[in-house]
Amino acid sequence: MTVVADFDDLVSNTTASHIHCCTPVAGEGTVGVATYPATFPGFPVGVQSGGYLQTIDMALAASYTAAFLTASGGTVDGAFAALLAGLSDGRGCFNIHTSFAPGGEIRGFLYRVPEPGTLVLMGLGLLAIGLVNAKRRR
Repeated sequence: MTVVADFDDLVSNTTASHIHCCTPVAGEGTVGVATYPATFPGFPVGVQSGGYLQTIDMALAASYTAAFLTASGGTVDGAFAALLAGLSDGRGCFNIHTSFAPGGEIRGFLYRVPEPGTLVLMGLGLLAIGLVNAKRRR
């Protein structure tokens, strides 16, 4: 999983960042931490502005909290499947905690968005289908 975050003008210094998952309803509610109990590895802590770009190996047990692993059947495969399902359904949120807002100064639900290349390929495929159907009608 690649995590990309840029943040600026926080009220106070960062203390942690991770993903919470999986709420019962998409886009609302709170739930426990799913990834890294403290913070993402290398996330800038103690700053009010910064950026983060890191690829995380989700095949490692250390990528999840013990509670999330347990709730997901006790296996890394189960945790990964649960996290993917939650993120795909909008039931997980990225959170940047600060000393001003220990519950999260920045908190946003994550939604699966197709990459632009996928949309282009899908559009080309639909166009090709349309052309073939038009040719058959003649």
